[in-house]
Amino acid sequence: MAVTERLSASYAALTEACALVDRSERGKLALTGPQAKEFLTGQVTNDVESLEPGTGCYAALLTNKGKMLGDLRVLDVGPPTPELWLDTERVALQTLFDTLRRGSVGWQAELHKRTLQQALLSLVGPRAAEAVGVELAPEHANRHAELGGAPVLLVATDAGVDVVCAADDAAAVRAALAVPEVPEAAAEVVRVESGRPRYGVDLDETTIPQEADLNARAVSFTKGCYVGQETVARLHYKGKPNRHLRGLRLSAAVPSGTPLVLGERQVGTLGSSVLSPRHGPIGLAIVRREAGPGDELAAGVATATVVELPF
Repeated sequence: MAVTERLSASYAALTEACALVDRSERGKLALTGPQAKEFLTGQVTNDVESLEPGTGCYAALLTNKGKMLGDLRVLDVGPPTPELWLDTERVALQTLFDTLRRGSVGWQAELHKRTLQQALLSLVGPRAAEAVGVELAPEHANRHAELGGAPVLLVATDAGVDVVCAADDAAAVRAALAVPEVPEAAAEVVRVESGRPRYGVDLDETTIPQEADLNARAVSFTKGCYVGQETVARLHYKGKPNRHLRGLRLSAAVPSGTPLVLGERQVGTLGSSVLSPRHGPIGLAIVRREAGPGDELAAGVATATVVELPF
């Protein structure tokens, strides 16, 4: 089967039913101790301290100037092992670990490595809940369960359900789920279509959360202080970002990193670049605000029409 045919088949499984994407390479940590929530709330952009067992949130870790060092999901997994469970893009893991370890000095909070010890299996598609036999909502809601005779943590996502288990139990859990496994590339198409940026691809250490349209998802404006708060609050209440996350409809497939040019000026760099069975070549990029919806940009050998998100 040709590559494009395999992609189309995987895409159909993800959008019409349910398929499994192995994301065990994501960075995973746990934070325990009586001051874990209070400590982490002062480090990241969202309100971790208000989380109840079985809930979670999305947040960003920032520099003092409000630029993103990484993003992360924070889950209060509750009993039987009360802890905050964190996962992040692998490219941001070491920075997250080092920053939290340094910052936790003097707090009753202990950081634990879980990347190699735990597997993360993402079920993507409208029938993901059927595969695990549990309806979970809203996003980040989580509960303990059992699959294939192994204990698992089920987590609601924007696209389905994540299943977290011990790495040694991954094969048994995968077999119990009984859904087809597809490559990450197929799931990337679904992500790009939904307009969700990915750290290390669309976001980097130059990005302020508001530029990537992350304020609603990742930032609390009512909690206490955190690193980088001044810049984020000032931009939200008094300023306008110079850049915005946009979708791009491409005339031909071009690689991530391709410069985007409006007139004679570079206004951004292509981030995610995928071939969608539904939309054709599309991508995401954070571009300067003068490049608005409807504008046509030069993108290497292709042209890129700026569009609002999602596609």
